[in-house]
Amino acid sequence: MRLAQTILATVAFLYALQWGRDFLVPLLLGILLAYTLNPLVGWLERVHIGRALGTCLVTCAILLGMAVTAEKVHVEFSNIIEELPEAGRKLSRLVASTTSAKDSTLRRIQDVATQIEQATAGKPSAPARKPVAVLTQEGSQIKVIDWVWAGSRGLLAFLSQATMVVFLVFFLLLSGDTFKRKLVKLAGPSLSRKKVTVHILDEINSSIQGYMFMLLVTNVLLALLMWLALHALGLENAGAWAIVAGLLHLMPYFGPLLIVCALGVAAYLQTESLQLVLMVALASTAIATLVGTGIATWMTGRIARMNAAAVFVSLLFWGWLWGVWGLLLGVPLVVILKVVAEKVEGMEVVAELLGE
Repeated sequence: MRLAQTILATVAFLYALQWGRDFLVPLLLGILLAYTLNPLVGWLERVHIGRALGTCLVTCAILLGMAVTAEKVHVEFSNIIEELPEAGRKLSRLVASTTSAKDSTLRRIQDVATQIEQATAGKPSAPARKPVAVLTQEGSQIKVIDWVWAGSRGLLAFLSQATMVVFLVFFLLLSGDTFKRKLVKLAGPSLSRKKVTVHILDEINSSIQGYMFMLLVTNVLLALLMWLALHALGLENAGAWAIVAGLLHLMPYFGPLLIVCALGVAAYLQTESLQLVLMVALASTAIATLVGTGIATWMTGRIARMNAAAVFVSLLFWGWLWGVWGLLLGVPLVVILKVVAEKVEGMEVVAELLGE
């Protein structure tokens, strides 16, 4: 009976996480960003700048930096978007030239599949015919309108969630240690229990803030190094691709692979030169290895030693649950869980499973 209740509770919990994704993802993102920026606000407090004014200064500085960066690279992103139709045509020609040969592997597989299908259906074998695509102007117009409408809705949803995250970060930074004082008050009247609670909360806060600061430093460093390397190699829109690489690097394991693939495709579509593709792939791999395997691993080891298998399984779980956002938030969530499990009595098993 207890096992059945546990299974039902687990399924209900997973369903609640999936159902509440639109609320939980901005909430978690805002909390993590507040942890990342809280040391800056604390430093401003130590130099005699009030928390309210310091929160406003940090928030405005972040928004201003994002606006300036967007102003600098929006032309490059626009160029990438404008080149998408031509890139699609180049990729189509590449695929067509690869599969058009009479003795190509894909063509042989298609012929064998057609013969098997005709044999099982009891029909005589006939030469395979190429499918004829019929596309009317009206149908094309409807598809374009639907695509634009879907993209507009996605952009509006993203802007609304981004606005919610900004306000959440602002209010969390403004509140300071309010929630910490409330947790200490709920710990009980005993002074010893309050001291233990304060000690645990301080260690949890320092570990999480250190990890989030490490993510900020390493990904900004990777974006800068990637911009320098791509600009030196002559890749167009190097700034935009560097920002994309910095964002993708938030995903362990999958991020560097996606970076290499995306930059390789961009390099091939620009010059159709395998030499540039190889140089870009080698440069991106070297930078991702230096920053990710070297600096990030060293800093993560000093903050929270994680089991590589547990991290990979958590990435699969959160990616299955929340998609791309799960891949971005999976590792910080596991680090937080491990840090909390190490400090809270009764969660030693979780800490042992997640640790090295």
